[in-house]
Amino acid sequence: MQKKPYKIHFIMTGGTIDSQWEGKQDTVVPLKHSAIPTYLKSLNLYMDFIFTEVCMKDSRNLTPGDLKKLLQTVKKSKSKYIVITHGTYTMVDTARFLQEHVKGKKTIVLTASMVPLLFTNSDAPYNLGFAISNATILKPGVYVSINGMNFTATEAAKSINQGRFFSIMQAP
Repeated sequence: MQKKPYKIHFIMTGGTIDSQWEGKQDTVVPLKHSAIPTYLKSLNLYMDFIFTEVCMKDSRNLTPGDLKKLLQTVKKSKSKYIVITHGTYTMVDTARFLQEHVKGKKTIVLTASMVPLLFTNSDAPYNLGFAISNATILKPGVYVSINGMNFTATEAAKSINQGRFFSIMQAP
């Protein structure tokens, strides 16, 4: 007997994971629309996805209005498994914001990448798979899942020098 597939709600906010190279600005900029739905659908995975694009911004440009819209989307979601793609700069701040405002039986996993999904040698495919898996096995709560590690919203921090996340409970 085959198990019913998990319903995972993907909420996209932009960030490097959903960016492209912009030569005139000499940096990556978020795409107009997320590449993640097309990418995940191409993998023929054994779960059902719901996709919601809240915004497509560098996380340093997220406004209180964007966070409010993200919070409303999470609260209204019928799925108990939620993956939020985000930029790395303020992902921990958003995780803590959600932890403060969302109570209940949802598992919320924020993930990102240091290299855009559409680039060769991107960490995005691994981080997306890791986040999907964690959304279905972690206890309800808010987590940051990136580069093979899970952090609670409370303990997560980013080391800009190392380009990695770490637990504030341990030295980087």
